[in-house]
Amino acid sequence: EAEIPDLIGQSVYYVRKEDKRSLLRHVIQHNDIGHALVFTRTRHGADRVARDLNRNGIPAEAIHGDKAQNKREKSLRGFRSGEIRVLVATDVVSRGIDIDRLSHVINFEIPQEPATYVHRIGRTGRAGVKGTALSFCSDEEKQYLADIRKEIHREITIVRDHPYS
Repeated sequence: EAEIPDLIGQSVYYVRKEDKRSLLRHVIQHNDIGHALVFTRTRHGADRVARDLNRNGIPAEAIHGDKAQNKREKSLRGFRSGEIRVLVATDVVSRGIDIDRLSHVINFEIPQEPATYVHRIGRTGRAGVKGTALSFCSDEEKQYLADIRKEIHREITIVRDHPYS
């Protein structure tokens, strides 16, 4: 059984796959999210999400294995300083990311492994500070979410009040 700190609030948004980027913009703009670490499954996906956010006035950077180490470090510095509002990462790179007082982790895609979910959301809710983990779940990902629920034995609040439900 995976341990998830009580300080981490968890919510899931059911959404069509093609509406996820619009939902992400909506959530960031309407939920008082100062900083967010967004997880995608692929490097290409991370780049696409970061591009979309930037095009829509939300400062974002993708961080993944195809980026040179100095570029990744520059992105992290920008994120920590507040210059970059959203860091879009793949799981491989996220293992090296340690950010203090990170308020929001967003699973743009539900990971296939429950342990990956636990690791992702564990980036928030640290050092006695509350954190929020949001997950976007399309029909194709519902089984992954069911597996996660079984593993963590915790309730994940369903958010129904959004424009893409």
